[in-house]
Amino acid sequence: MRIKRGVTSHAKHKKVFQANKGYRMTKRRNIRVAKEAFLHAGEYAFAGRKNRKRDFRRLWITRIGEATRQRGIGYSVFMNKLKAANIELDRKTLAYLVTEEPGIFEEIVDSINVTN
Repeated sequence: MRIKRGVTSHAKHKKVFQANKGYRMTKRRNIRVAKEAFLHAGEYAFAGRKNRKRDFRRLWITRIGEATRQRGIGYSVFMNKLKAANIELDRKTLAYLVTEEPGIFEEIVDSINVTN
């Protein structure tokens, strides 16, 4: 007696095709190509999550750098003085203060200039 694999294969294929919805042409219809596209998509998604972190950090540094430059202090000097003054604010928070609460950011810059 032989084992028929139709149901299992169909279920596996269905899962891949469901994930590839929205893809065009063969990537959506042919299981060999669809499986390959599915794997590549996973790799791109993984890399994209890493790139997003990198991109946001660059954005925060740019915002902080521009704000400090307008107040007559460089980014690296500002960050060094922050660390020396034991003010533990991360770049994300500082960038938020620059855009949403400029008064508070101004106070932070002033307090650093006074202490050092």
